[in-house]
Amino acid sequence: MTTPLLEQFGHIDIYLFDQLLRGRIAPGQRALDCGCGSGRNLVYLLREGYDVYATDRDAAAVDAARALAATLAPALASDHFRVEPAEQLSFDDATFDVVISNAVLHFAASPSHFEAMVRGMWRVLKPGGLFFARLASSIGMPGRMEPLGDGRFVMPDGSERYVVDEAQLLAMTWKLGGQLLDPLKTTVVQDQRCMTTWVLGNP
Repeated sequence: MTTPLLEQFGHIDIYLFDQLLRGRIAPGQRALDCGCGSGRNLVYLLREGYDVYATDRDAAAVDAARALAATLAPALASDHFRVEPAEQLSFDDATFDVVISNAVLHFAASPSHFEAMVRGMWRVLKPGGLFFARLASSIGMPGRMEPLGDGRFVMPDGSERYVVDEAQLLAMTWKLGGQLLDPLKTTVVQDQRCMTTWVLGNP
């Protein structure tokens, strides 16, 4: 009997699922979900025996991800799950084949905080590794957001987020020395927000 898709993959981000389908996240790799929340993007990786690590600044979120791992991959050590923000990761340089940042970077407080978060995650990515991010942007919805200063905006849906545009993402890619593996792809949620997928390789 086949495993139902929801049970097999959980509520995985559809654009992260796309990276799996294209073989960019392969079995045996060491993966970090930075800002893991309850672990919705980890279900498949845990089931398939990836070397999974997860961090979040919220201790309750880390507890939830650790509990998920205890069910799906009980052999994983508890120190794979750590309470720490993206800009203060305790892992050694070049530790991970894959770093996932899903709906995390738009919690940055300022441009300098955003860069610190990105550089914190990039530091732990191996050469040849994959950096996957989904974050709020103004691409496709310019002029529809109320500026608060320091790169933060009130979105049409009422949420407050740090918002990037295409030029910022391309400039940050250049500063990191990264390579766009996919063109920037943006989903416009009607009259609410824009979410951009930013996928980089570390040459």
